[in-house]
Amino acid sequence: MTDSTSVLNTPVLWINTYLQEKLKPILDPENLNPLLVFPFFPTGPSTLDTLQTQFPEGGVMAVYDRMFRMRRNAFPHIKCEQILYYFYANASEPIIKMIQIQESVLRHLDRGDETAEDINKWARGKTIGGMTCKFYFHNFKIYQLEEARDIVDFGTARTYAGNKIIIDYDYHQTQDIIDSVNA
Repeated sequence: MTDSTSVLNTPVLWINTYLQEKLKPILDPENLNPLLVFPFFPTGPSTLDTLQTQFPEGGVMAVYDRMFRMRRNAFPHIKCEQILYYFYANASEPIIKMIQIQESVLRHLDRGDETAEDINKWARGKTIGGMTCKFYFHNFKIYQLEEARDIVDFGTARTYAGNKIIIDYDYHQTQDIIDSVNA
């Protein structure tokens, strides 16, 4: 069991877990396998060969990179961050899976403060690895990226589809996380 003020308790942990829950129906529409999860990995893989060996059961995965941002206003307690997601699909109907993932992320996370309210409500009372949510989310926006290099990489693999999405969000930490730094 991990202490809730642990450095492992990050806003990304809560956003990823929320998205895993919301995207699971793409992998398991009939909910036949309750243990099947939509996997999220930290940054990687860096080569196509590595990508081909890392696909989990279900044929979809997400790789993310947390990006800190400069505060947009003078109030120092609200943090601004972004998460860059690379979503990948293989196996059967990878293009359809990418469309489903993209649309699902759009519908769940591109509603500004309503998304933040949903995630705050969802996280209330939950524990992940023995940790409770120590963050209050304020706002969410998403952006989709399109790069020619990615199109060539995915086309080379022939059985893969991919998509890059940036989630931009604002949050503040609870006082006990702030106090844990000064302890």
